[in-house]
Amino acid sequence: MHAPKPSAVSIWVVSPDTRSERKFDLHLTVGSLKDKLELITGVPPQNQRITVHNSDSDNDPLAVLDDDAKPLGFYGVRDWQTLKVTDLNPSVSFTGQLTDVSQVDKFELSSDAYAQRQDTVLAYKQRNKIGRFSEKEGTAPKPVVEVNIPIGSRCEVETAEENFHKRGTVRFVGPTKFGNGEGIWVGIEYDEPIGKNDGSVQGERYFECQPNFGVFVRPDRVKIGDYPVEEIEFSDEEM
Repeated sequence: MHAPKPSAVSIWVVSPDTRSERKFDLHLTVGSLKDKLELITGVPPQNQRITVHNSDSDNDPLAVLDDDAKPLGFYGVRDWQTLKVTDLNPSVSFTGQLTDVSQVDKFELSSDAYAQRQDTVLAYKQRNKIGRFSEKEGTAPKPVVEVNIPIGSRCEVETAEENFHKRGTVRFVGPTKFGNGEGIWVGIEYDEPIGKNDGSVQGERYFECQPNFGVFVRPDRVKIGDYPVEEIEFSDEEM
């Protein structure tokens, strides 16, 4: 007797900004696969080029998933191979807009001309006495609110989406340079690439994590507890 063929495969999904281990049903069509990969990579389905490789370092594709109607199993995908998702139009995807500067016109302005303008960040800071223009003498410092959220704690972030748990680990608690420097922020490393940064904001690093795994939220949105790691599972009804 022949061993039954597997109905699902565990594979690596790699894109310009993400890398994660996933499990997909071999009967899933390429079109449906693209919809799921958009949630993982941030690349819209119409801009995805998906190739199959033996490993991340293998540059020669074994197959190109170019027919949306065909199932994943048609292409002979096996366990622990790699699906590389190429963004064919990064200028319209969320992740691509953060890195693609080809559509941005270069604009140069002298320091003197910049200082004369009234619609700049510099002018705004001068009017509102922010940063180096603040009144330092005689100004009482704002009290720092104490937050009992230990670094390294497992947590869950409040979300409006039903049955969708944003879980991760607390990596930072304290004041930041963004948000006008007011109040306490909690830096979290998510278990999945559903965040907004890599632990740094506006050039200032607060903790280390992979791109799109980091996020900063206010303390009242964070619940501390023994939350296990949850993988994003896709049910048969979503295929």
